[in-house]
Amino acid sequence: MNYHPIHDCNWKEGESVPYLSLAKTFECIETTSSRIKITETLSNFFRSVGLLSPFDMTSCVYLCLNRLGPAYEGTELGVGETVLLKALAATTGVGIEHIRSSLKKYGDLGVVAETIRSRQKILSAPKPLTISLVFSKLKNIASMSGNSAQNKKLEIVRSLLVACRESETKYLIRSLSGKLRIGLAEQTVLTALGQAVAMTPFHFKADDESPRIVDASNGISSEQWKTVLDTAVANVKRAYCVCPDYSRLIKSLLTDSHEALEQMCTITPGIPLKPMLASPTHGISEILKRFEECDFTCEYKYDGERAQIHILPSGASHVYSRNQEDNTTKYPDIVNNLMSRVLPESKLTPHAVELLSEIVKNSKKQDQSIGVIGNKLVSCIIDSEVVAWDRVAGHILPFQILSTRKRKDVDESTVKVQICVYVFDILFINGVSLIEQTLRIRREILREVFPRIFGEFMIATSLDSSDIDEIATFLDEAIKGNCEGLMIKTLDHNSTYEIAKRSHSWLKLKKDYLEGVGDTLDLVVIGGFHGTGKRAGRYGGYLLACYDPETEEYQTICKIGTGMKDDDLASFSEYFKSHAVDKAKPYYQYTSSLIPDQWFEPVQVWEVKAADLSISPAHKAAAGLVDPLKGVSLRFPRFIRIRDDKKPEDATTAKQVYELYQSQEQIKNQHGNAYGGNDDDDM
Repeated sequence: MNYHPIHDCNWKEGESVPYLSLAKTFECIETTSSRIKITETLSNFFRSVGLLSPFDMTSCVYLCLNRLGPAYEGTELGVGETVLLKALAATTGVGIEHIRSSLKKYGDLGVVAETIRSRQKILSAPKPLTISLVFSKLKNIASMSGNSAQNKKLEIVRSLLVACRESETKYLIRSLSGKLRIGLAEQTVLTALGQAVAMTPFHFKADDESPRIVDASNGISSEQWKTVLDTAVANVKRAYCVCPDYSRLIKSLLTDSHEALEQMCTITPGIPLKPMLASPTHGISEILKRFEECDFTCEYKYDGERAQIHILPSGASHVYSRNQEDNTTKYPDIVNNLMSRVLPESKLTPHAVELLSEIVKNSKKQDQSIGVIGNKLVSCIIDSEVVAWDRVAGHILPFQILSTRKRKDVDESTVKVQICVYVFDILFINGVSLIEQTLRIRREILREVFPRIFGEFMIATSLDSSDIDEIATFLDEAIKGNCEGLMIKTLDHNSTYEIAKRSHSWLKLKKDYLEGVGDTLDLVVIGGFHGTGKRAGRYGGYLLACYDPETEEYQTICKIGTGMKDDDLASFSEYFKSHAVDKAKPYYQYTSSLIPDQWFEPVQVWEVKAADLSISPAHKAAAGLVDPLKGVSLRFPRFIRIRDDKKPEDATTAKQVYELYQSQEQIKNQHGNAYGGNDDDDM
């Protein structure tokens, strides 16, 4: 049955979207395993919102993602379980202990709340909840602080619960607790948004002259329509990559077609981009083979924290993490150093101006009036790594030292761990986007504009060479300098900056490869096994999974129990108790031969090291890629650390697991030497 965005929805043009419509959409998504059907359901909802209530579109998208704004704004609800229990008790008259007992049974406070509310008779129907009301109330809650904040939050939550109907209760509670639990990933939301604007363009309005377009697929062949859909989705995803701010993206879609997004959603200082990432490699001989006909450079791979530094035309500066979180208050020393030393010494040399002017001349996307003329640095976005630094000895300190710094609101006068910024790329300068330029040009501009201040602000150490002995020596020097290894990057061929992509134009060669240990993987914890002996009374092992962004599924790859200290085991057990669920998520891929004692929400990423990878009938990682039925598993996995800087969707992908396995097998077949790969353990 074809969906009609006006006739098949339950509100009228100009009204705020009923929250119940979103809840019913969530309900349909939660009970559907087909990714195509999920995308279609959400796309149809967006079509109705875009036509009838475009002012609610941004709020609807954020509620689908269970966010209140962009990641860099750091807006968090901060509603604890205690507040939710009290609000639910006050609304329903059911005792808190009874609610706790039900929570233990169902493992989902949203389901508990919905069940309790469904048994109650409502004497007078409250005014229906709308998207506008719910979203504004949630933002209200997030802005509250101080001694009376908890009571105020409690009252707002209670007032919302009183007005809830049907499944609204379940999804409101889940939103408030920070876990929507419907398996709706951001890529699906973007795909649904792209499909919605292709079929029902948001920017066309009903008036006397232009009729409303409700289904642009009419009269187009299925093959042509697929091309239209794919183009729209690609345009929306590309625009969000370049400018990851839904309010700006949706405002653009409400103003013009998706084809105009490239001009409307541009790189902007103050809006962080997802960084370009590197692919692993297994030795210098593999690098030379991959880049046989390309010029490339080798850079030190610093063992620190990724930092995207933005300098705004206003003079303000911000430091963002790889997850687009605002780390400015974590690194006040970076900000002060930029203001007092780096910026005063930065300038656009005549050669830099010449390069930028040429870029502007050859591109229709640039605003030629911004800052290219003259030698003052007005604005920029640079990519860098922050490392801990020993001011006395003048060298880099291990990452573990850097990780002891407070995560936010740092008082610079109390800082004990000093840092140094190593810059390795520039993405934007004085109104000119550089992401489409080659690395050679970007590097040239970077070196021309910025000063080097020893131990505070440095340009990444690099070597342009294709000589195997020179690269081997350079790798040894990097390791002796407390670096992880080398980053190898093409200079000209395929060397644009690929936002949010793991590219084969950037390769990482870590010292672990030369020790026969292999690359580390970032895996999601999805289940726990009860411990025995010394580990009795807590989880003694965990089930880990990689992530497949194509199907948006978590695929099991190993059971792990090695590398954890007693304190780790205790803290992990306590942490995952609050993330336990009664059954596996529909988007978990696993086999019946390895079912954990307890399933968890996919909420935490662990860095894991292994001896190698093997084909296994017990796991599902990369199943269908390596073997038609079997998956890939890790042999002798060992826990390294929690990756707080990564979301579950940022975990090692199924395709990466496949590539690691393939690369390992090639290395074994080649019988490489120490610098080319290890027969037994290299990944």
